[in-house]
Amino acid sequence: MACNASKSPLLRIISKRGYSAQASPKAAGRGNEIQTTTLPNKLVVATADSNLPVSRVSVVFRAGSRHESYDNLGIAHTLRVAAGLTTKRSTAFAITRNIQQIGGSLTATGDRETIAYTVQVTSDHLETGIRFLQDVATAPAFKPWELSDSVTRIRVDCASIPDDVRAVELLHKAAFRSGLGNSLFCPSHNIGRLSSEALQHYFASNCTTNRCAVVGVGVEHRLLAGFAQNFDLESGAGKDVASKYYGGAEHRKDKSGRLAHVAIAGEGGSAANLKEALTFAVLQCAAGAGPSTYRGNVNGTIGKAVTSALGSEVFSFSALNASYSDSGLFGFALSTDAKNIGKGVEAGVKALKSANVSAEDVNRGKAQLKAAILHQHGTDGGLLCDMATQAALLGGAHGASELIAVVDTISQADVQAAARRAGSSKLSMGAVGNLGHVPHVTDLV
Repeated sequence: MACNASKSPLLRIISKRGYSAQASPKAAGRGNEIQTTTLPNKLVVATADSNLPVSRVSVVFRAGSRHESYDNLGIAHTLRVAAGLTTKRSTAFAITRNIQQIGGSLTATGDRETIAYTVQVTSDHLETGIRFLQDVATAPAFKPWELSDSVTRIRVDCASIPDDVRAVELLHKAAFRSGLGNSLFCPSHNIGRLSSEALQHYFASNCTTNRCAVVGVGVEHRLLAGFAQNFDLESGAGKDVASKYYGGAEHRKDKSGRLAHVAIAGEGGSAANLKEALTFAVLQCAAGAGPSTYRGNVNGTIGKAVTSALGSEVFSFSALNASYSDSGLFGFALSTDAKNIGKGVEAGVKALKSANVSAEDVNRGKAQLKAAILHQHGTDGGLLCDMATQAALLGGAHGASELIAVVDTISQADVQAAARRAGSSKLSMGAVGNLGHVPHVTDLV
């Protein structure tokens, strides 16, 4: 089975033999009605229509890396890698062979808050697909010898992390310390040391009905609700780990080479407050979320400041925004030649602290965000990902029209207030590479 280390949602089914589907005349993402039901066992079910002959179903748990303790750091990564191994009802061979026989795919993805198991199959094979999805998501066996065989795969995952991603991981550690500061990837000292019993305990504690959502695109809502009612999961809310933004710290990892990668951020908005989260998303676009065209110019208040400081130097820049259920980060990420990184970082921090966002930037940011929302909800995969995150964390899902209506209510004053909040908080920094010219976060004023 495939395993993706993370996912990036925008803010993170009809009948033959009971489960197969037919095409809907509605275009995906345009006027799609999202139906949400909370079952008596507190499990959330959400569905949306699709015009494609492919059905997608995800089982999502609030069991991401933020719920790890110091002793079991990396267990969420191990849990993702264990997807598709032998379960209590099916062998790993049976899962792989049957999914391949119907031309489907079964993947496990995760972020700091959730782990999602997703099956994608043609609608006439949905019954088979969700049967094995249920096995993988609700009845893992965690055989010790299979976990031992998976150690190499975890090592490859960790060795393949790009340096700019490592910088963002270190930024989270500096900002939150634990909880949201826990990495998406298993630390080297815990690779191969997490036992079958530890995984069983983590699964039983975090993968309960109260912490679960089942979402589908191209699936009839009534049928998916019936499917979810048969889950053999423990009940109970489990223990949510609160994360406080601390800031004022940095984590640096020196490496040889000529490049430096830096991620800097202050406190951002929480996804629990929809308008607040979308305001920071508008600010991200207004500050410079990257070129809108291939090899295009970097726009936005922070992007222009960095461009002016670096001149003709080659660099990669993007405003950074991450909204979690109880906190968030807002800042920027920059990669360039190590000799020039210092002046780029200083210019970016100065622009971040200025909290100066023009009406023109706000209007451009709102237009870009609305386009991103429509694009995300205009593909079945993007819609499923967004619905899954919202259903698992917030207990419901918002359609594209609802999100755009909220974006329209955001004013320049709202965006400037968000910018002041991020710029006035204690900054955090993660840096990887040749760091000889990277200033320390305490020197950035």
